[in-house]
Amino acid sequence: MKIGLFATSNKNKLREFEQILGTKLEQAELQLNEIQAIDVENIIEEKAKEAYRLVGKPVLVEDTGLYIAAWNSFPGALIKWLLSTTGRDGVIRMLAMEKNRRASAKTAIGFYDGSKVHVFVGKVNGSIPDAIRGESGFGWDPIFVPNGYRKTFAELGAKAKNRISMRSIALRKLKAYLKSH
Repeated sequence: MKIGLFATSNKNKLREFEQILGTKLEQAELQLNEIQAIDVENIIEEKAKEAYRLVGKPVLVEDTGLYIAAWNSFPGALIKWLLSTTGRDGVIRMLAMEKNRRASAKTAIGFYDGSKVHVFVGKVNGSIPDAIRGESGFGWDPIFVPNGYRKTFAELGAKAKNRISMRSIALRKLKAYLKSH
């Protein structure tokens, strides 16, 4: 089965998808309406259907969230809105007095072929450090340390992150699905 388009405006994310899937993707910069919810799985199905309606061929869409245990999984998929108002340093400041620094990162990838939305989820458990660490990556990479590591996603660099990230877990599930269909 062939993927038509990957709906993203993020060139780094496109490159990451291509590296993990081992194939070139056509990029579609679409402005998609997105339902607002904490859980990425609740968002991805409608996002995939809307992208397909706009382009008329099989599409791939993605949504990622950061779930902070002390905040009852907030902000989840709303992380980009939290970061746009507080920044990474705001998240660190708000957690300053919190002993429970556990968090999880989750990605949902939706593939819609026009008949059914297939959703593939990857999750990585970790924690929020006391300070922003690292320059590479995007979004909240400098404030998430995956379990079993001492470095943030940003400090690990793209190659190491791509091996262990929630996105790579979801993409490997998608890749297995595509190979079997």
